[in-house]
Amino acid sequence: MEPQLSHSVTGSVATVVIRHPPKRNAMTPAMWRALPPLLGALADDTGVRALVLTGEGGTFCAGADISTLRESPQEVQRLAVAAEEALAAFPKPTLAAVRGHCVGGGTQLAAACDLRFAQEGAVFGVTPARLGIVYPASSTRRLVSLVGPSAAKYLLFSGELIDTARALRTGLVDEVLPVGGLDRRVAEFTAVLVSRSQLTQAAAKEFADGRTDRDTHWNGRAQGNIDMAEGVAAFLEQRQPRFDWSLPGRG
Repeated sequence: MEPQLSHSVTGSVATVVIRHPPKRNAMTPAMWRALPPLLGALADDTGVRALVLTGEGGTFCAGADISTLRESPQEVQRLAVAAEEALAAFPKPTLAAVRGHCVGGGTQLAAACDLRFAQEGAVFGVTPARLGIVYPASSTRRLVSLVGPSAAKYLLFSGELIDTARALRTGLVDEVLPVGGLDRRVAEFTAVLVSRSQLTQAAAKEFADGRTDRDTHWNGRAQGNIDMAEGVAAFLEQRQPRFDWSLPGRG
């Protein structure tokens, strides 16, 4: 199988799969390059309300394909940062479903998701110090905001791998599931996400990510919005709400 990203949409949840099994799903330049336009298309699809990023088989992503770094490491890093930023900017909830190795660029991608669920036995690492690479400033800041400066320094200075217990303790992952339980939990949780108000989620995502220029925009959307009317009515009528507001596509 050629290294590739594949995707599917089921029940308003888009799933993007990293596929490069011979190299533990390491990302090639072509794969880094393909991720932003794929995410753009899924963001524009009003039928998509959440996104799951995962890896083929028993591994999430072992980072960049090291063989590609020999020729142009700066270009590979530029592509990786562009892919990471596109994932972080995805306007709907994103979740990394992690098995096995989540290392280097894999952790970079997982950290760019809103949430990370991991199967027991997964390992995480940020490994530029093993290769003499300066980790990108934006990626470093995102990691620090996620796990705090001390845990980020531990990962960056040492390049050591950590297990799911430590990843959970530091905030690198949000839930750890037993072997065989990850897919079910991801399906359950994303079903919850797509049943909730996308207006609430979209505003909360921008606020939580630190945007300070969108208060007026979202306050305007909140005035007399259809989701609030539906949510209150559903609560009073003791039924499940049917939220209709959706993010407009770019086209």
